[in-house]
Amino acid sequence: MLIIPAIDLKDGQCVRLRQGLMEDSTVFSDDPVAVAKRWVDAGCRRLHLVDLNGAFAGEPVNGEVVTAIAAAWPGLPVQIGGGIRNLETVEHYVRAGVSYVIIGTQAVKEPAFVAEACKAFPGKVIVGLDAKDGLVATDGWAEVSTLLATDLAKRFEADGVSAIVYTDIARDGMMQGVNVEATVAMARASSIPVIASGGITNLDDIRALNAVADAGICGAITGRAIYEGTLDVAEAQRLCDQGA
Repeated sequence: MLIIPAIDLKDGQCVRLRQGLMEDSTVFSDDPVAVAKRWVDAGCRRLHLVDLNGAFAGEPVNGEVVTAIAAAWPGLPVQIGGGIRNLETVEHYVRAGVSYVIIGTQAVKEPAFVAEACKAFPGKVIVGLDAKDGLVATDGWAEVSTLLATDLAKRFEADGVSAIVYTDIARDGMMQGVNVEATVAMARASSIPVIASGGITNLDDIRALNAVADAGICGAITGRAIYEGTLDVAEAQRLCDQGA
């Protein structure tokens, strides 16, 4: 299981939100490239970037920062989400050296777009499913649908999606622990590997996820915990590598 540090971008800064609320953000750095270096130096094998402004605007807003990070570490897989609503944006990021694009809102509103993107850019597409009480939320989590996240995951099975990033909104940024049960349910709902997100606070959360990784959980995204020091990236990855 991969430990994947999150760099959430808002107005060019590295921030963390609580439950996706833009008005409840904590700025951790005004130099996201330096933040990326910190996690690379800690031994991370992938980075998770989110263009928060882009998620609300429906188009990239912090694209230059994303490009700068991808260019600084060309051998490191970088995944980016937020505001990816058309093939032009996907192509832009792929050309910039980004390894994976995360399609969230558009995957819910226009599921056919996922198949289209997978066909145009094989192996480059991740679907982001963000859920509140099991129901999918969109538009920077401002809208909650009537769709079950697990049902939507099944729809993408034949499309060639590389992974699903599954976020439990109620836990995100709250430092209250990961929702292991819901993450396992998502992993078992389809054959697509799942990356857990939301609520990861300490090594106990990593142990809990790692213990059920064989259900199809391939990674864990962590944000506030690594910025506030309750989780050490290198130690967490070491634990996963040892299968502890």
